[in-house]
Amino acid sequence: MILYLHGFRSSPLSFKARLLGERLHALGLGDTYVCPQLPASPCLAIDLARQLIGQASPNEVTLIGSSLGGYYATWLAEQSGCRAVLLNPAVKPPRDLEQYVGVRTAFHSDEPFEFKQEYIAELQALAVPRITRPERYFLIAATGDEVLDWREMTAHYAQARQHIIDGSDHGLSDFAGYVDEVLAFCGVVSGGHR
Repeated sequence: MILYLHGFRSSPLSFKARLLGERLHALGLGDTYVCPQLPASPCLAIDLARQLIGQASPNEVTLIGSSLGGYYATWLAEQSGCRAVLLNPAVKPPRDLEQYVGVRTAFHSDEPFEFKQEYIAELQALAVPRITRPERYFLIAATGDEVLDWREMTAHYAQARQHIIDGSDHGLSDFAGYVDEVLAFCGVVSGGHR
């Protein structure tokens, strides 16, 4: 199973989420890919991810987390022992998202949602001060990320596999060039076998 966790205000309609789904479908592995719409509440988002992972063995699951989804993926990987790919992950979202408390709209629709003050405490409870078993992690960070500091990412995942992109942006608009590298880390070979 590959479980994609999108970022704050994002959705399964994000460019990266769709691209991964299309690539896995083309490889005949579409049924191994899960990309839910995450609730605004970090606790509920984690609960949903844990339900989707279910009783799967850690070596059968890879999490792919983008931005805030990377923060969630890190906590889940530490709890479950599975692998995680982190795409411009949030490292300190309690600090970074404080300014977004209130009613917001999603990027891929005009649908409003409320990001409540209590969610900051929920995020704090998910903090992973230091990762264990860094070989489980693959960080892709862009120096051109206009939202988050790529240096915080590389420091937090210092011993993990890293691909630092010179330039690009927070959304990794050039992600198509990295999909196969991500899927290889997930255990997917070019012929579509796991």
